[in-house]
Amino acid sequence: MRKLIHLILLGLALVSGALYAACVDNVVMVHGNAGYPSHWDNTVSELKSRGYQSNQIYRPNWGSKTCPACNDHGSTNLNPVKTAINQALASSCTGKIAVMGHSMGMTLAMKAINSLNIAANVRRFVGIAGAQRGLNSCGVYPYNVWTSTCGSQGLSINSPLIQSVRNKRYASKVYSIKSYADEIVCYGSCYVYGVHTSMIDIQDGSYTFNGYGHFGLLTYTAELQADLLR
Repeated sequence: MRKLIHLILLGLALVSGALYAACVDNVVMVHGNAGYPSHWDNTVSELKSRGYQSNQIYRPNWGSKTCPACNDHGSTNLNPVKTAINQALASSCTGKIAVMGHSMGMTLAMKAINSLNIAANVRRFVGIAGAQRGLNSCGVYPYNVWTSTCGSQGLSINSPLIQSVRNKRYASKVYSIKSYADEIVCYGSCYVYGVHTSMIDIQDGSYTFNGYGHFGLLTYTAELQADLLR
């Protein structure tokens, strides 16, 4: 009987420990321009292997898939991201969330956090192949390429959108993942005013993978992404 009681107590302790370990920050993953939530599948698989549940992962779907140049950071694309962030916060067992963004999804996530004024509730922010300083391929505002993606709410250097997301803190810890072989971000040059545009102001660390291009940075750094959330 004593042995049975011991086993029961041990089982309860293990269950309690598992429940405690399951209480992690909900994660919001924002895909890039003309992308899909499924582009995060490698990261989702990695997180699930570490104990995350499907209901702890939010992947908003935004933007036109057939007209990348039509997408900007306006309300049509911003609102799905804000909704996902609000839902993640509302159901978070920790009261905090983590946010990751790839490419234009990084700056869209930044704008959403600013708009909602919830940076204090974001424990980790990870930007992957983003362009916080804008894109050389878009030119310098207002002498930019005249598409929505490069317009006033787009990624032309010094655009109102770019100015609105600069020099702000987005989480307790902020990280960027970048490459100098990024065929999108580095078209023309990776540098904007002498700094790689994927670098985030007031960041806590930056990781460079020159063997990966723009999309490989998202797909093949899933383990690092998961590490940075803890």
